[in-house]
Amino acid sequence: MKRRDFFKSAAVLGAASILSPKLLGSNSPVRKLAVHAEPDMVAIMGGEPGVMLERAFKELGGIGRYVKRGYKVVIKPNIGWDRTPELAANTNPVLVGTLVKLCKNAGASEVLVFDHTCQDWRKCYTNSGIEKAVTDAGGKMLPGNDEAYYREVEIPQGVNLKNAKIHQALLDCDVWFNVPILKHHGGAKNTISMKNLMGIVWDRRFFHGHDLHQCIADVATFHKKPALNIVDAYRIIRTNGPQGKSLSDVVMLKSLIVSPDYVAVDTAALKLFSQVQPTDIQDVRYIGLAQKLHVGTENLEKLNIKRVKM
Repeated sequence: MKRRDFFKSAAVLGAASILSPKLLGSNSPVRKLAVHAEPDMVAIMGGEPGVMLERAFKELGGIGRYVKRGYKVVIKPNIGWDRTPELAANTNPVLVGTLVKLCKNAGASEVLVFDHTCQDWRKCYTNSGIEKAVTDAGGKMLPGNDEAYYREVEIPQGVNLKNAKIHQALLDCDVWFNVPILKHHGGAKNTISMKNLMGIVWDRRFFHGHDLHQCIADVATFHKKPALNIVDAYRIIRTNGPQGKSLSDVVMLKSLIVSPDYVAVDTAALKLFSQVQPTDIQDVRYIGLAQKLHVGTENLEKLNIKRVKM
């Protein structure tokens, strides 16, 4: 198969999966009767990142449901790697910039964006395209490279992770949005919304030494949860994650999945990912472990899912 044909077929598979009630779960009869209720999840395929985000908020009742005038907002994308946007190692900059713009238009007094990067934070912020997108939209980038930016908090429901140092911007904000990119990961198998939380903590070494999957599930129990998890699946790393080796690792899916439920959105995103790179949900153990900790549900049949093909 030629590479361009593979990209086309991958996009078709993405469309089929993200719009399929059989794959993502049918709406329950009770939910179907609630015609005016906002959905628990929005799954969109076939548009550009900013356009899909705007449509998602429309389906969810508008950005004003989450951001009030004067709010201090934090956005946490994945900016871990010194990679350009086409390599899909980081969250799409257009998506992040659009979210900043929407928050500012809703009256946010301040919109702050940060990540605890894996490589040089200055290069990651610049070469990912996220810094320019954020500042152009009226937001501000914050570094996460120094322990002084973090404050220790308790994780009382954690099994292995009982406390953690969390970035102070997130602790002090009125509302925050978790904006990961969907991609392969060598250790965690997949990076989605809960794995993205490793970028809000200082000591990631603890995670790797005390059962990575359990610690990811543990930190997801932290009481200050994001208003929404906005999973960027516009282009994804299918293999050799988390940073990829070349364009041959990248697949275009042109999709977006949005939900306040960590477990549900990661379950749906993994089902989408599995259409281009077969992955057993049992291997992504943190999803099931988080459900056991009552973080969310893997049972998509219980949810009102709005599917949109653009």
